[in-house]
Amino acid sequence: MAQTSITTIYKSDTSNTGATLTPLYTSAPAAGFPAPGDDMVEKSLNVHEYLVKHPVSTFFVRVEGDSMEGAGIFSGDILVVDRSVEAKAGRIVVAAVGGGLVVKRLALLAGNMVLMSENEAYAPITVTGDEECFVWGVVTGSVRHF
Repeated sequence: MAQTSITTIYKSDTSNTGATLTPLYTSAPAAGFPAPGDDMVEKSLNVHEYLVKHPVSTFFVRVEGDSMEGAGIFSGDILVVDRSVEAKAGRIVVAAVGGGLVVKRLALLAGNMVLMSENEAYAPITVTGDEECFVWGVVTGSVRHF
């Protein structure tokens, strides 16, 4: 098992030129039993527009490790990270701590910032005054290939 860390950083394209629009259908397929088909297209979906609310302050990171699986973040996922969103308790953040970048849920316990894993195999990282920690941004979405 490995802590969930950052392996690659991508910058959001603010020009949004040449964006591909894909049909978004009005019916939502059932994950259990089949649903009747629907030929009605609700609108066109621009995936970049859907995932990126603040292009100037958004970047993408590829993660590696299993410490955030309880939050639905798996090794190889690409996370959407927005620097303009306030990092507060309960949010999942990308933080520089201990010489590396990690993905953790932010908590405040007894006046200390604590970076929590979503896997019981990993202990929380308590940030003390002795250790430097910088929150890069808040995770607002993810992309995964199957």
